Amino acid sequence: MTHAFLPDRAFLDIGGADAESFLQNLITSDLPSLGEAEAAPGALLTPQGKILFFFLIARNGAGFRLETDSASRDNLLKRLMMYRLRAAVDLIPLAAEGVSVFWDEEATGVADRRFAKAGIALTRQPGNAAAETSDAAAYHRLRIEHGIAEASADHSDGDAFPHDVLMDRSGGLSFRKGCYVGQEVVSRMQHRGTARRRLVTVSAEAPLGASGTTLTVDGKPIGALGSVEEKSALAIVRIDKAGEAIAGGRTILAGDVPVTLTLPAWSELTFPTSSAGDEA
Repeated sequence: MTHAFLPDRAFLDIGGADAESFLQNLITSDLPSLGEAEAAPGALLTPQGKILFFFLIARNGAGFRLETDSASRDNLLKRLMMYRLRAAVDLIPLAAEGVSVFWDEEATGVADRRFAKAGIALTRQPGNAAAETSDAAAYHRLRIEHGIAEASADHSDGDAFPHDVLMDRSGGLSFRKGCYVGQEVVSRMQHRGTARRRLVTVSAEAPLGASGTTLTVDGKPIGALGSVEEKSALAIVRIDKAGEAIAGGRTILAGDVPVTLTLPAWSELTFPTSSAGDEA
């Protein structure tokens, strides 16, 4: 299976003379570096630096197209309208529902930068262009295997910093452009190296519990499961605590199931072996 239709996705087109400057001053992505036919991860943050809305952003002619989960699209639209003020920007919900994704086969659409970082050519296009044999579980197994988070499945609005879900590694978080909402906090985390919660892949010899199952070391929580597919999952964990446990040969549990934690290879991160404090 190399393609899937994901029905719980929606799109928002952003056009107008001020579209790029409007978004550049608001979201985490650096738009001048966004290539043609490429979808990059991006987010609109709270002033405290946490992800309020996560999306993929691609160029759409002279404007841009945002892909997000269906449950968040209308609230994202309302929030952007609040920031628009007198800017010459048009915000238009796209009628197409769902997204088709293709990997390991020729297909039109935009290339997902997150998967490209993991060495996988995966494209996305609005609507149901996948065959009737489409299996969304195959897509989710693929992203779990390679450590690619999705909002709602792996983190809730307002609960995670961009560093938590590896946006600093996946090309969705700029530290070189000017100010945007929440920029001061995430820049401080980056330059002080205080990000301690990170997305990891979780594997086990037995089926894992449901999303939300607590990960513990010696009875103390270090994170919780997000997306789960049988014996594999994603989780945002305290990697300093996990690193100490791994170095000391202590068991990490998801509920009562022993697990192994791995940082995605493409992130080039390693588990620290001693605590260095909490994030900013």
